Amino acid sequence: MSVSCPTVLATLRDAQVHYGAVAALQGVSFSLQRGEVLALLGRNGAGKSTAISVLLGLRALDAGHAELLGGDPQQRASRRGIGVMLQSTALPPVLQVDELIALASACYDDPRPLEECLALAGLADLARRRYGQLSGGQQRRVQFAIALCGRPQLLFLDEPTTGLDIQARQALWQAIRQLASEGCGVLLTTHYLEEAEALAQRVVVIEQGRVLADGPLAQFRQQLAPRRIRCRSALDAEVLKTWPGVREVQRDGLRLQVLAEPAEPVVARLLAEDPQLQELEVHGGGLADAFVELTREAA
Repeated sequence: MSVSCPTVLATLRDAQVHYGAVAALQGVSFSLQRGEVLALLGRNGAGKSTAISVLLGLRALDAGHAELLGGDPQQRASRRGIGVMLQSTALPPVLQVDELIALASACYDDPRPLEECLALAGLADLARRRYGQLSGGQQRRVQFAIALCGRPQLLFLDEPTTGLDIQARQALWQAIRQLASEGCGVLLTTHYLEEAEALAQRVVVIEQGRVLADGPLAQFRQQLAPRRIRCRSALDAEVLKTWPGVREVQRDGLRLQVLAEPAEPVVARLLAEDPQLQELEVHGGGLADAFVELTREAA
């Protein structure tokens, strides 16, 4: 019998957790929708691991509300529809890759076919290798295959591409996109901000147990990380500061650096007002810039 998947897969509302006198979560609230990739970001000790532990049913709240697939995260029935790839996982080194995946698949009523798990994780040519003979990056791909073998409605990925080379990382990104397109929700934690930028539709930033930002990735970048325009121009820097969208102007001789958002109208006006303008460059304000700015302001 198939079980319908709720639209909202996981929720924390006013979540509070204390370890002695230390407040790990101080009123944290966010939710994750079906088919959405949400990047949960924060510096070490910000509260990310505690939030995930609560949603996985590994830690009870001191106050607030947590919900997983429509139920209590601490109830086994609520956890049956999730897949988990933790930052550190111990698996029997003597078992083969296909044996490990088959063993995990046996826990589910309708597991994903072994060949499909191997293909999604890029393990087809390693199926008969013993786990202990694999590199660290290859072991991470096995852990990913195990996490998705039960056709999870919600996938928790904690630093999933640590130890992977560029090609393996991009292949894993593509697999995550495919799972999301099939309706699987993904909660991603990563210190590779380019990874969050490549995958996430939404970003939640936690600092000192509080949510600093929660919103669509594009909006998050636009608000916090204006683009940098560099050029050689004799235009008056003080005049440029009055233009719509310009946030900051710096001059070094004939070189100008302009922080602006949106950048396109500013670039067009620069070109129109200075026909002699040279060496024009536009650098996109990335998630890394936004993250640094946000956490700097909070500190």
